[in-house]
Amino acid sequence: MTKYVYFFGGGQADGASGMRNLLGGKGANLAEMTSIGLPVPAGFTITTEVCTAFYANDRQYPAGLIQEVSEHMARVEQLMGKKFGDRTNPLLVSVRSGSRASMPGMMDTVLNLGLNDETIRGIIDQSKDPRFAYDSYRRFIQMYANVVMGLKGDILEDIFEELKEDRGVDLDTELTADDLKQLVGLFKNKVKETLGTSFPENPQDQLWGAIGAVFGSWMNPRAITYRRLNNIPATWGTAVSVQSMVFGNMGNDCATGVAFTRNPSTGENLFFGEFLVNAQGEDVVAGIRTPQPINMAGGDGSLPSMEEVMPESYAQLMTIQQTLEKHYHDMQDIEFTIEKGRLFMLQTRTGKRTATAAIRVAVDMVREGLISQKEAILRVSPEQLDQLLHPSLDPKAEKQVIAKGLPASPGAASGEVVFYADEAESAAREGRKVILVRIETSPEDIHGMHAAQGILTTRGGMTSHAAVVARGMGKCCVSGCGDIRVNYEKELFVATGGVTVKKGDMLTLDGSTGQVMLGKVPTVQPELTGDFGTLMGWVDSVRRLKVRTNADTPHDAKVARNFGAEGIGLCRTEHMFFDAERIMAVREMILAEDLEGRTNALAKILPMQKSDFLGLFREMKDLPVTIRLLDPPLHEFLPQTEAEIVDLAKVMKVPPQTLHAKVDSLHETNPMLGHRGCRLGISYPEIYDMQVQAIIEAACELVKNEGFSIIPEIMIPLVSHVNELAVLRKNAIRVADEVIARYAVKVEYLIGTMIELPRAALTADEIATEAEFFSFGTNDLTQTCFGLSRDDAGKFLPSYVDQEILPEDPFVAIDQNGVGQLIQIGCEKGRKTRPAIKLGICGEHGGEPSSVIFCHKVGLDYVSCSPFRVPIARLAAAHAVLLED
Repeated sequence: MTKYVYFFGGGQADGASGMRNLLGGKGANLAEMTSIGLPVPAGFTITTEVCTAFYANDRQYPAGLIQEVSEHMARVEQLMGKKFGDRTNPLLVSVRSGSRASMPGMMDTVLNLGLNDETIRGIIDQSKDPRFAYDSYRRFIQMYANVVMGLKGDILEDIFEELKEDRGVDLDTELTADDLKQLVGLFKNKVKETLGTSFPENPQDQLWGAIGAVFGSWMNPRAITYRRLNNIPATWGTAVSVQSMVFGNMGNDCATGVAFTRNPSTGENLFFGEFLVNAQGEDVVAGIRTPQPINMAGGDGSLPSMEEVMPESYAQLMTIQQTLEKHYHDMQDIEFTIEKGRLFMLQTRTGKRTATAAIRVAVDMVREGLISQKEAILRVSPEQLDQLLHPSLDPKAEKQVIAKGLPASPGAASGEVVFYADEAESAAREGRKVILVRIETSPEDIHGMHAAQGILTTRGGMTSHAAVVARGMGKCCVSGCGDIRVNYEKELFVATGGVTVKKGDMLTLDGSTGQVMLGKVPTVQPELTGDFGTLMGWVDSVRRLKVRTNADTPHDAKVARNFGAEGIGLCRTEHMFFDAERIMAVREMILAEDLEGRTNALAKILPMQKSDFLGLFREMKDLPVTIRLLDPPLHEFLPQTEAEIVDLAKVMKVPPQTLHAKVDSLHETNPMLGHRGCRLGISYPEIYDMQVQAIIEAACELVKNEGFSIIPEIMIPLVSHVNELAVLRKNAIRVADEVIARYAVKVEYLIGTMIELPRAALTADEIATEAEFFSFGTNDLTQTCFGLSRDDAGKFLPSYVDQEILPEDPFVAIDQNGVGQLIQIGCEKGRKTRPAIKLGICGEHGGEPSSVIFCHKVGLDYVSCSPFRVPIARLAAAHAVLLED
């Protein structure tokens, strides 16, 4: 027969800390604390298997559960010397949730369960304090009515406040026992009046109502959201722990508190926490009363600490917290209650912490001999590092949130609102900080994006243009913010709540949460401490996967190298074309009527491109640099306004109407699947010839004049057939060898391709005959595999994730069952033809932890990601090795 209930109490426990999958974190740790001799009130835990059965069987419990609960309640009664539901010596219990993964505050709890008009007499006799008894009773009714019966929380709270106002008091503690007794009656009447059913008097009915409510809260909206945000499967379920009540609100020799064995913000090895005298647990977290510091080191002296007020209990708690940390080998988050001077432990769990704290705790614990270096690496999640690499908002500052979008690029930024890229650039020249607000960005906005402190768009997803470029720049970005409506003509936007924000108004963005705030909110600059360097040294000694960066400018390359990048995996040459000094020549080249006209325009661009590559090669000295030849469709570079066409017509000495006709002729219905990538190189080989010449000339000059050792990697994009690559490879070799012969130096180079179309992956064995490396472009590979536009899918993909149609956004994390199989096929077929072929990934997935781990598993040589995600990828690559072991 399946065992569904596990007992703990009196130094003995059926469970242990290793059983968190079955008992949840709370139940497993209560059992463990009991077994190691800590003072834990007796109780029992109903397993997560019951939760699974509860939902699988139309909220019905498995056979035998009621009997098991009854038997274990009897064991608790015997140990505590009290009886559940007894009039003279009643046992009261708490009913709490406990998932295997910590979900603080997401699910429901009921305290003081077992009180009714009969048992209250026993509580009064036991405590000799009618006020305490009726305060516990009103708390129970208020909590139970809300959690179990579904009564809105403010209904009873309003009655409570009205009574306090009627009595002329401000604090709960100023109400008398008679006041609280009256409040109990008022509460019960309101429950009956509102819900049409009486408040349950039978303790057994109360117990099973609470158990059902806690299981039910596993599927409440906030729990569902929390699980989605933290990748916690719904199938895990929650356990329910039923535990004897101990009371921190029976007088001034009682207290309750929450503490961490180390500072969760800084990681400092200092006991850190808060407590309240004469209070129950919810009082500490509710903020109704100002909590007091645990010790003198944690306060400012304005309130007495527990160390001063209750020195004996504090000393005992210090011993216990040290015991727990040494036992679990990790920082603990603990809850405790002191009843009549006697300390009880109600919970311990791994403490949540900032990235700064996580790194310091991990490194310190290695030094203290508590954990190994490998354990320290696994203690820090790659996602946490975002907090370290970008400015963050001051958590103490006031914020007026007016909208929320997608957290596209982490960090925080404040500035004046502008709506055009040119304005952003002009403002930056004047020393003003701005936020660029756009419906959506295009490559032509690149200068304004670079100049802005942050970017806000109403359209686009996590891998939209704005998101990708912002992450590469380390810029804060909130994309897909459907809560606002932009009016370019009036230069303002209106938020859903009716707030109007005009050009010049101050705005703050939080790219880590997607929040948009009115006004300027102070930020806190990250500090990459010595502990960070120590941890990353351990990380690099473990990982096998190399980490490169996606960088288009020397500045980005320098930032990435400082973050530990081992080369450039993707340089998008088209981003270099949008500079104000170059765009005219680029447009002239595109709109030229013949080869001679294009060649003349390209001759103007050549020295600019070479200068770009010189800068990149210098920043990445002795490291590989992969340069992608022109990829976007030509229409993206064309003039859009009448004024721009007129200006270009003057430069080209042609009538404006001629340019109008040419612009119209380049229009495509679906340009992202049209005339772009290698198809441009086939149609206009002189474009790719110019770029190859610029790359190899830059390499030759550095080798000849500065003694560099360089092997440029020339990447031809959007290949779908080996014959495309064969033609363009032949052209590239011709140009490269001519340049090398002219400089009379020895320079090696590689020619490869980006695998970003399903056909390319499926025919990778053929393509590998012409390619010396593959770089998987997972942004486009995901688009073409799913048949989704990444810029438009943001409108509906979130609902797909919410409804669990998809486990996660495939533009954020690699779809391993679909896109992942194409990558794996491409790797296997490529290596079959060319065993030494170099394999990497350069899509935005290259910096997403689960995707990095996948890339390790399929045997890629490297991942490439935005500069500010390089440390994240390094850590994820180390995790991949350790998790494999």
